[in-house]
Amino acid sequence: MTEIVVYELDKPAAPGGPERRVRRVHMAPAAPGSHTVAGPRTLCGKDTFAMETAGRRPAEQPGAPWYPEEHASVVCPDCDAVMEV
Repeated sequence: MTEIVVYELDKPAAPGGPERRVRRVHMAPAAPGSHTVAGPRTLCGKDTFAMETAGRRPAEQPGAPWYPEEHASVVCPDCDAVMEV
């Protein structure tokens, strides 16, 4: 199974306002037939429709955490628990 890191972002404050901040980092299986598009649900069951795909894939860096280190404080604990198994 191919996994894709996705970002749950804060809602925009106003048009043209500051860049949206990452609220939570999730993991989602890839959509059927794709290696670059997230499936409809994260490993914790959230809808991926409004999430942004990260440019990083866990399999690209063996031994490294599945999430980008700069977002370690906002990793979804449920997705993380599944990835540790």
